[in-house]
Amino acid sequence: AIARRSYAPGQHGQGRKKMSEYGTQLREKQKAKRYYGLLENQFHDYFEMANKKAGMTGENLLSILETRLDNVVYRLGFAMSRAEARQLVLHGHFTVNGKKVNIPSYLVKVGDVVELKEGSRSLDKFKGSLEANASRVVPKWLEMDKNNVAKVVAEPAREDIDLPIEEHLIVELYSK
Repeated sequence: AIARRSYAPGQHGQGRKKMSEYGTQLREKQKAKRYYGLLENQFHDYFEMANKKAGMTGENLLSILETRLDNVVYRLGFAMSRAEARQLVLHGHFTVNGKKVNIPSYLVKVGDVVELKEGSRSLDKFKGSLEANASRVVPKWLEMDKNNVAKVVAEPAREDIDLPIEEHLIVELYSK
């Protein structure tokens, strides 16, 4: 009497659900927004910035998103997640080129030096995160020495970004 069915209940439960092209594009954009923890307006602004740069818009967009300070902190292994990295940046634990930066959306440039503030280095939180993330590979576009001082050595290329995002779908969505 009570059997588990592999389809949804109701009259239309066995209907075929095929996602539209728009739905696929929207899903890809939402996925990218959630990976980086952005809201719609901010993501749209990054897209506009990427569209104005020379080169492929989709790759430019991912490159811009990767160079956000909160993402750089996450990639370097100072935090276990991007959300945690965002909070650590907001609390002022990092400096860029010797100046305190507490804006997670700060875009780092080639040549910038990102390091943990002197007062924060002794915190158990950072020691634990760095030990736990010791096996995590630092991307090629970042360099980190044994004193936990990182330098941005290049713009992130598409090959360096390991997220399963199909950026061409995002570009198609915005170009409608």
